[in-house]
Amino acid sequence: MRSLIVTEFMSLDGVVDSPGGGSHPHAGWTFKDVEMDEAAYEIKGREQQEAGALLIGRVSYDEFAPVWPTMAEFAEYNAMPKYVVSTTLTDPQWHNTTVLRSLDEVAELKRGEGGPILVHGSATLAQRLAAAGLVDRYHLLIFPLVLGGGRRLFAADGADKQKLVLVEHATYGNGVQLAVYDVAH
Repeated sequence: MRSLIVTEFMSLDGVVDSPGGGSHPHAGWTFKDVEMDEAAYEIKGREQQEAGALLIGRVSYDEFAPVWPTMAEFAEYNAMPKYVVSTTLTDPQWHNTTVLRSLDEVAELKRGEGGPILVHGSATLAQRLAAAGLVDRYHLLIFPLVLGGGRRLFAADGADKQKLVLVEHATYGNGVQLAVYDVAH
């Protein structure tokens, strides 16, 4: 069985909205508001090397598909199988992309062979996957910012309690913290 890993840039108050750009009032907060420290991004390179597939929601697909294929630093992601959970996407143009229509199809994908499945950027999808018991691990880069509002990784209302086990952590010179948690199933 494959593991499903949710990987996010997150503010100290739990916001994952528009870290690199987008519609949030503070869009781009990871690069505009915190000094760059290459060491903090080591996990991102490791994720690309170890991943067997990328899983995203429709909104993230619409944001990533026009940009990531042109970026050399995402070569591994561009080459690997990509899955989009969507009921409306019909003809994905990003190389090697398959549309999954339900979380049941995600569960089936997990039961297959291959490396870890990474969920990037898709907060709503991550919440749905967690509620369905499909998340195995979280890779969080927590930035020393309080944004006050925006999409959050962990739903404030109605979410079931999840016990997490810290398996890796680090703090970098710019105040960013890495926290890797396994979900205790």
